[in-house]
Amino acid sequence: MTTSDPAEHAPSASDDDAELAGLMPRRGYLLALGVLIGSLILVFTAWRIARDRELRSAQAEFVGRTVQVTELIQQRLVNYELVARGGVSLFASVQRPTAEQWRAYVDGMNMQRRFPATLGLGFAGYVPQRLLVQLQNEWRDAGYGLLTVRPQGVREVYAPVLFLEPKTPANVAAIGYDIHSEAVRREAMIAAMDSGQARLSGKIHLIQDGPQPLSTGLLLTLPVYLGGGRPQSESLRRAEMQGWVYVPFRMERFVQTTLGGSHDDMLFRIYDRSGGRDTLLYEAPGMKGQAAAFVHRVSFDIYGRSWRIDYQSAPVEQAVPRLAGLRNMFALGLFSSLLLYGIALMLARTESRARNIAVRMTEDFRRSEARFRSAMQYSAIGKALLDSEGRIVDANPSLAGIVGTGIGQLRGRRFEELLEHDDGDEGDGRTDEDGVHRATRRLHREHGVARQVQLTYSPVPGNVGQDIAGLVQVEDVTERLRAEARVHALNRTLEARVALRTRELSQANQELEAFAYSVSHDLRAPLRAIDGFSRILGEKYADRLDAPGRDYLGRVRKAAARMGDLIDALLKMSRLSRGELKHESVDLSRVAAEVIDELRVGEPQRAVEVRIDPDMRVTGDASLLRNLLGNLLGNAWKFSRDRDPARIEFGLRELPGGGREFYLSDNGTGFPQAYVDKLFRPFQRLHNVEDFAGHGIGLASVKRIVERHGGSIRAEGREGEGATFFFTLPLEAPRGE
Repeated sequence: MTTSDPAEHAPSASDDDAELAGLMPRRGYLLALGVLIGSLILVFTAWRIARDRELRSAQAEFVGRTVQVTELIQQRLVNYELVARGGVSLFASVQRPTAEQWRAYVDGMNMQRRFPATLGLGFAGYVPQRLLVQLQNEWRDAGYGLLTVRPQGVREVYAPVLFLEPKTPANVAAIGYDIHSEAVRREAMIAAMDSGQARLSGKIHLIQDGPQPLSTGLLLTLPVYLGGGRPQSESLRRAEMQGWVYVPFRMERFVQTTLGGSHDDMLFRIYDRSGGRDTLLYEAPGMKGQAAAFVHRVSFDIYGRSWRIDYQSAPVEQAVPRLAGLRNMFALGLFSSLLLYGIALMLARTESRARNIAVRMTEDFRRSEARFRSAMQYSAIGKALLDSEGRIVDANPSLAGIVGTGIGQLRGRRFEELLEHDDGDEGDGRTDEDGVHRATRRLHREHGVARQVQLTYSPVPGNVGQDIAGLVQVEDVTERLRAEARVHALNRTLEARVALRTRELSQANQELEAFAYSVSHDLRAPLRAIDGFSRILGEKYADRLDAPGRDYLGRVRKAAARMGDLIDALLKMSRLSRGELKHESVDLSRVAAEVIDELRVGEPQRAVEVRIDPDMRVTGDASLLRNLLGNLLGNAWKFSRDRDPARIEFGLRELPGGGREFYLSDNGTGFPQAYVDKLFRPFQRLHNVEDFAGHGIGLASVKRIVERHGGSIRAEGREGEGATFFFTLPLEAPRGE
């Protein structure tokens, strides 16, 4: 029986190298394939993201154009209202204008050129049945001929067309037609009469079109009252009703002239949604049978009607033309993926060369110790290698120079013997996560004055069998510490000067507030004298003054009263700045409800819709916060008096970036956003005193109250569409936290 040598069956080192050499290229090819697959996925993802971005961009542009078209339509109707209001103003200046005066006004407006969609500007009288014959007689006596009211029949109220210019044959034929007899027109006319505002009718058949309507017709009506004013109540409006100024126009021509060629490519339909059903008013050519890339719907209220506009874009190829360029980008990405695959193959082939480089790097690592020795030898900072007992194993010339002795005398000495030990020195310094300890100590210098040194202890492993535990670096910082001491002394001097200037500024502010308060009080004495003597003059010598003299005297008293109010406002502003804040929990929801109740008691006839979020609690001064809400809610109440219904909303909302802020909005008169900076300045007003009373101090007080509580306030508004005020206050922590 024979035995074999185990060495014959053991794999040799050369076999292992050959097997490893066979595996390495295979792994490189797999890596290249992974690069190809990953790059293809990345290209496809990038293409999809770019395509979605282009679609979103095109959709945003489409929506922006729909906003422009909607605003153009609304603005054109406002222009029609302004033309009609000019006719109402003619009745305010003349009790009953003649046909020649009406024609002169319409000719001056040049309506056929400026508003080609309109058929003219007309006036229909408000004639109860008992006054119809009297109107016909007056019409005949004025030389206008026989006024035949049609359609015939007995009705409670007639509204015959009396004036309609320009005098085209179709408009002349419409004279005498009772537009109040038709239900759709009558609904708009009654709404205009009861509200005192312009109202738009639904879809009608225009009289000028004859039996067959040429296009969808609409009517914009505006009431005319006796004296040209607007009575306060509905009953007075009906009692003083004189008639209606109206503008008839064709919807299709209206849209064409409104867009003016700038948006001819826009496709949309206009619906009248009033009365709970959709009535088509206009449809752009080419909308049917076309697949739209985007659709958008806009709803809005206009002169008593609710309109909806349905927009649709062109197909995707036309709406997003840049999608074609993305196909080229996709092809370029595929080419780049193949290029990356080729590069990965080249990297796989160079892997063996990288292994050789790794061998050389190992040799470089062996030489790193030599470089460390050189760095230590020639460093300008003192360095020493320490053993586990803290003795110096080796030191560089810089350390020997700092200590003032030779390197040979340092070897074998404990490093701590070189340092002076004062009380508390042992605990100085700090140690970071890597075990590096830093400290500032006094080092004893041979035959010299002790020096301040910055010590850095770091663990350093030595060679096998060598007792080296750490490295200490010694940097002489004596001069630097002396410079820092001088800087600290200078800083203390500067802090004392800043504190002195702060006290002086505070005293100046207090003196300025006291001066304003004193001046406000001192001004009252001459004001009382002016008011008292002017009142005595008016009471005792009124019979000796003529009418202009009495008028001047009245103006003096009004001016004195106005100045007294301004002094009160100035005192109020001074108190807001001087008073000390009393911090407590305040329920703003309850305070706002109380303010609204007080406003309702003052004007019980007004119907105002008010919405207040519940449980809005803050920490602050209760009296100042009530003043704040009183001013803001009072302004909203005052400036929304011409709205029906008026709406006020007070709530708390979350901010996108975190945090919360209060808002108070109304649908009142509003203000131009360009003048928002003037809102919070004292005595600055954006409306006439005759229209809205006040001194221009309320919002300035609101701003001071908010800022004294550490918050901020801003405003947003649009003229005729209301205003919204946003402000922040310290919120109270929720209960239970």
